[in-house]
Amino acid sequence: MLHLVRSGRATTRGALQEVTGLSRATVGQRLGRLFRAGWVREGAGGPVDSPLGGRPALRLEFDETHAVVLAAALETRHARTALLTLGGEIIAERSGPVAVEDGPDAVLGGLGARFGELLRESGRSAASVCGIGLAVPGPVDTGTGRVVQPPIMPGWDGYDIRTRLRRAFTEALPATSATLIHPALPDLPGFPDLSHLPVLVDNDANLMAYGEQHTHYPDCAAFALVKVSTGIGAGVVVDGAVYRGIDGGAGDIGHIRVPEGADALCRCGSHGCLAAVASGGAVARRLTEAGVAAASGSDVRALLEAGHPEAVRFAREAGRHVGEVLATVVTLLNPGVLMIAGDLAGTPFLTGVRELLYQRALPRSTAHLDVVTSRLGERAALIGAATLVVEHLYAPDRAEERLAALGV
Repeated sequence: MLHLVRSGRATTRGALQEVTGLSRATVGQRLGRLFRAGWVREGAGGPVDSPLGGRPALRLEFDETHAVVLAAALETRHARTALLTLGGEIIAERSGPVAVEDGPDAVLGGLGARFGELLRESGRSAASVCGIGLAVPGPVDTGTGRVVQPPIMPGWDGYDIRTRLRRAFTEALPATSATLIHPALPDLPGFPDLSHLPVLVDNDANLMAYGEQHTHYPDCAAFALVKVSTGIGAGVVVDGAVYRGIDGGAGDIGHIRVPEGADALCRCGSHGCLAAVASGGAVARRLTEAGVAAASGSDVRALLEAGHPEAVRFAREAGRHVGEVLATVVTLLNPGVLMIAGDLAGTPFLTGVRELLYQRALPRSTAHLDVVTSRLGERAALIGAATLVVEHLYAPDRAEERLAALGV
């Protein structure tokens, strides 16, 4: 029933009866549980669509203000953190430099401290936080929340990210603030204190794709996003759910071998990877060799924004390499939307992608394809991480478990 209200499929008591086939009394009983939990509220209804008139039915809506979510998007040299409503609206946000090679203990400790600052800045308490979402630049086993052999995250392989980030957040709070996650959940199994606060971890491209699709393309049944920054990765959303493969390795297109990169050494230790010739790091290296100072994808982005001719030329060439690989991806997945995001996601790179993609892919595969750039920009992974937490906590099975534990 909560899902029907959240999705907009049934937003009145009468509509719930019609969709579910339940009696008026049963619908009222189940709604009562959601009201007592503070998850659903009634608001003013719309105009009465009847010549006989009458009072408008009260509209049911998910109360997106009853809790908040913390989210972080970690990159190799930078991190963004935010406090968001359950509807994905950013309440407070911070960004700053981070060196992922400093290792998980130091980096996650810093993120926890930033979370504490966001709560203090917004005037929110730890009691209002229902979960934490984290995006990382590496493959993730979502069952354990641990990264698996990440090429650009030295020292992170197999590390218990969930426990460390949860502890770092707790340590950043005053002792009186870190008792309950929510005052209405004192006895909820798995939720009694911050030591069991849900922490969900996923690959950044996955969460960017999830955030973009959920926010702007909810009707797209097959959505693909390619992030081109320090490395190259892809996120795929099928029927509203992230496709991760059997152990989180889906979408790692940066390590597909390409003929042009036969002699290029990738950070994963292999030669010939797409990321070795077409990532932001690869373009930065080419610029440095040409006498233009660039150390990372973010430096390349700055040069592209300034219209630097060499950066434009190299970015377009990189786009052609990626477009050649994407011709196969598009043929395999047949997506409705292919989104390019990350440091290189500008006109030169996109031009190169389109040039090779439409040249190499079958017309049937691209006839209904929209090739676009990011709409959420640098906030995509944050919003995707927060959305992941909300969808997890309020999924039908999980929501029923939480309501039962509440005793409502």
